[in-house]
Amino acid sequence: MAVEVKKVCILIVDDEKGLRIGAQRLLEDEGYEVETADCGEEGIRIGKSKEFDVAIIDLKMPDIDGLEVLKEIKGAFPNTICFIATAYASYDTAIQSTRLGAYGYIPKPFTPEELIYQVELGVKQRQLIVEALRLKQEREEQLLELASEKSRLNTIIKAISDGVLVINKNIELVYFNYAALRFLNIQNVKIGQKVDEKLPPQISEIIEKIINKDKILLKTYTTQIEILPNNELIIEAACTPVPNPDGSLAGVVIILSNVTQFKKIELIKNQFVSMVAHELKTPLAAVQGFINIILDDSLNVDREKQKEYLERSTIRLKSLKDLVNDLLDISRMELKTKQREIEDVNIIETLKSTLQFLEFELKKKEISVDTNIQENLPTIKADVSEITRLFTNLISNAIKYNKESGSIYIIAHQENNYVCIKIRDTGIGMKPEEKDRLFSEFYRAKNEKTRGISGTGLGLSIVKKIVESYYGKIEVESVFGYGTTFTIHLPINQN
Repeated sequence: MAVEVKKVCILIVDDEKGLRIGAQRLLEDEGYEVETADCGEEGIRIGKSKEFDVAIIDLKMPDIDGLEVLKEIKGAFPNTICFIATAYASYDTAIQSTRLGAYGYIPKPFTPEELIYQVELGVKQRQLIVEALRLKQEREEQLLELASEKSRLNTIIKAISDGVLVINKNIELVYFNYAALRFLNIQNVKIGQKVDEKLPPQISEIIEKIINKDKILLKTYTTQIEILPNNELIIEAACTPVPNPDGSLAGVVIILSNVTQFKKIELIKNQFVSMVAHELKTPLAAVQGFINIILDDSLNVDREKQKEYLERSTIRLKSLKDLVNDLLDISRMELKTKQREIEDVNIIETLKSTLQFLEFELKKKEISVDTNIQENLPTIKADVSEITRLFTNLISNAIKYNKESGSIYIIAHQENNYVCIKIRDTGIGMKPEEKDRLFSEFYRAKNEKTRGISGTGLGLSIVKKIVESYYGKIEVESVFGYGTTFTIHLPINQN
């Protein structure tokens, strides 16, 4: 008689309809049973109605945030494997969600392969937990020998991704799994061996503090350690005393977690805030300086000079406004809150209107434009304002960084399932190290030829985000002193 295999049951809680339905279909095609909720309140109701194997919970929802949903589901069913899906990952939320019982993060946007991979990890973890509970019940019911139980416990603990070390009060190793050795970069250790010299000083200090206490406090002490230089591997060690039945200290259990990605996210966030503050400070300081000069009666600034200072202030404030608008655009793209009106976009017409818009700038530097555009070029499905922004940024750069009386060459043609657009200038060009950082936020090439050229340093970052949001690609070729060529591929059909 065939034994019926119970399907793995998954709950998806996300207010984004397209993502929710797409993920449901994908996972159902993989053989999972999937239920969905479109808000936090509904997610709590369904998540507490029965025990799911895996729950995928969006962090940001309009009614109840994902951490509250996670807390409620884990409170009802502690063994449900929960993932937090978010584009807002930070170290603080990572620590908070982990403490509430989250198994891991699924960064948005994710590919089908990434989602399936994370779900498979969660299912394996769930199976380990279920198997552990079954073995515990079996031991209790059948009084299995300790040796047999220890063997099964080894199998389970060695399979988990976090590192586990158990040390007795003599600082001798009594248990470990291979993840712990990998995190601590330790080799050739044996059970019963003293390990105080092999452990990082931060962990050794905590162990010594626990052992030397007169009274055992069931408290967990944590510390973060950089194992590999340049933030390549950072772990968090959680050290907890293990009491004997009589209340005396038996030893210390150490759980090691890899927090490298969370720390990198935190570092990137801090760097970004610092860069924004710097970019905002410069024009504001200049405007304040000009106004202070005008307001200082002792300087006797004539009206002509006052007008000059006000005009220069206006230019600075315009650059500040451009910077804020660019920052808002980047934020909307990252958060996917930018409203789009998808329609058939005629690339030829969009290029023509962009060139007309920039006609004054072209004439000002006496730059000629040569175009070679395929007739009957297919349209693409996109937001026309975004495609216009893309071409405006690229052609504007081709003007700003071009030489006087230079040239711009624009080529557009169909290439397989893509519309391919090349924009080449005869301008300054870039050095290899400048090219490598070209699409980074706030990066602007600084050399003897770029002095006096204004900009926010966000234009090309926005261009790249627009192209990638339509599943296209952008490439750049440049020779310092001879010019730069941008090549954009935008898909014709996006299903």
